[in-house]
Amino acid sequence: MRIYDIIRKKRDNHELSKLEIDFFVEKYSKGEIPDYQASALLMAIYLNKMNKQETVYLTEAMMNSGEVIDLSAIEGIKVDKHSTGGVGDKTTIALAPLVAACGAPVAKMSGRGLGHTGGTLDKLEAIPGFSIEMEAEKFIDSVNEHKIAVCGQTASIAVADKKMYALRDVTATVDNISLIAASIMCKKLASGANAILLDVKTGDGAFMKTLDDSFELAKAMVDIGNGMNRETIGMITDMDEPLGFAVGNSLEVIEAIETLKGNGPTDFVNLCETLGAYMLVLAKVASTYEEGVQKIKEAITSGSALDKLRVFIENQGGDKSIVDDYSLLPKASKIVPIKAEKSGYISKIEAEEVGVSAMILGAGRETKEDVLDLAAGIVLEKKVGDYVECGDILAYMHLNNENKFESARERFVKAYTIVDEKVEPKKLIYGVVTKDEVKKF
Repeated sequence: MRIYDIIRKKRDNHELSKLEIDFFVEKYSKGEIPDYQASALLMAIYLNKMNKQETVYLTEAMMNSGEVIDLSAIEGIKVDKHSTGGVGDKTTIALAPLVAACGAPVAKMSGRGLGHTGGTLDKLEAIPGFSIEMEAEKFIDSVNEHKIAVCGQTASIAVADKKMYALRDVTATVDNISLIAASIMCKKLASGANAILLDVKTGDGAFMKTLDDSFELAKAMVDIGNGMNRETIGMITDMDEPLGFAVGNSLEVIEAIETLKGNGPTDFVNLCETLGAYMLVLAKVASTYEEGVQKIKEAITSGSALDKLRVFIENQGGDKSIVDDYSLLPKASKIVPIKAEKSGYISKIEAEEVGVSAMILGAGRETKEDVLDLAAGIVLEKKVGDYVECGDILAYMHLNNENKFESARERFVKAYTIVDEKVEPKKLIYGVVTKDEVKKF
């Protein structure tokens, strides 16, 4: 078998076999296929696309290019949740304790953020002492005993994906549904969960900007998961404005804790209830979605989710007293109000621009080498649909580096569109994709 023949076959728009895809992924992972030939094949895939079966074969080959975690020693159905990201997406910090408090095992491996704000691991590391490094035995014991553990993905998972993504990034072949879906799912499948819930964001602050593309990506990932015998459900949720009010690592930790105390923002609470309910159904802890929602609500009102958060933090070396004393979290030296420059109704908040503003303040990374300022970020006071008078406070910026404030402020103010006529907030959830149907709300 020759890589030349595989490139030519895909260039001419023919279906690749499992053997051909396995050959490419294995040889490229080992450095036996040069970048220029891999680039040619990726471009052929980008232009001619892959069908459902090819996408499953590609995902499986990428999954098997590195370590595949065995979580069979954990009792029960392990459910993992993946979000395609966004601005203010602190969901795991609230959702994992909620689901665990309802009796479903949450064994989650997460990555770091590159972009607007930190990833889940960065946010958790805002908690003093919290460690995302765990030996496999401790990880498994933690989930068996406490129903919850979150750790960093090992470098040995899905080795091919790291090489291929770096190549796609510099050859303009990132935006292909099969390649995106395979990249996400190979890591999720290698992480050992029995079932997977996907939160596919759509809108300005999301990777997928349109509803059609978001549904297409969700369908591709659900097909992959179910094609590899993992029950998988995809949700399409809004990211046309930031999720909740807090954007930035320690600020988002506080908002997640407040949500478990029953004081969360409406949109974030609704998202946690919806995703949590589906996770409980996947874990067979709830028999229906409605029962799942009820269990999630009870975990908040009873305080059991907050108790689970304390256990989770302490088990991973963190200071659980932050749950009741936010002053123990990283704090900014300066908090500056940002005011509206005209009166009217907020019709749009460009989530991506808010995220970039937070990144300028230090909450996110432009490059892998950047060091995060875990205290930096933005707390919104007004969202889409709200009326503001000129001079009303739109948000507070939390910062330590005053040199970057002005450029962050300019970017932030431009993110808001204020109009004369009343505007209704957008939907939060646009639909659900299962192996049997695509349901649009």
